[in-house]
Amino acid sequence: MNVKSHKDLNLWKESMNLVEDIYSISKSFPKEEMYGLTSQMRRCAVSIPSNIAEGAGRKGEKEFARFLYIALGSLSELETQFEISIRLNYIANEVDTQSTFEKIIYIRRMLAKLIKSITT
Repeated sequence: MNVKSHKDLNLWKESMNLVEDIYSISKSFPKEEMYGLTSQMRRCAVSIPSNIAEGAGRKGEKEFARFLYIALGSLSELETQFEISIRLNYIANEVDTQSTFEKIIYIRRMLAKLIKSITT
């Protein structure tokens, strides 16, 4: 796979959009969650495009795949934290909830396809 820059990847662009969504949604979380769930969700969200970028900047497809797997792990962690925030009633807007879950699923599919394409 020949990638000039991580910025050329739709996967990276979509994951950057997810970061913006998570920051926006978590703004309304209770103040006592600032160093808990809010911080954790934001770190996970930022980790996804960051690992895609780092992997794309590495030498070889094996290393790229390793960082894509890390991004996939961060995405799964973020999905769990997002679900927790819904269960705790920190997110009440159905539109935000549905839209964010759809983005998570879409990014997961894109990651899986990219991993498969560079490992087979």
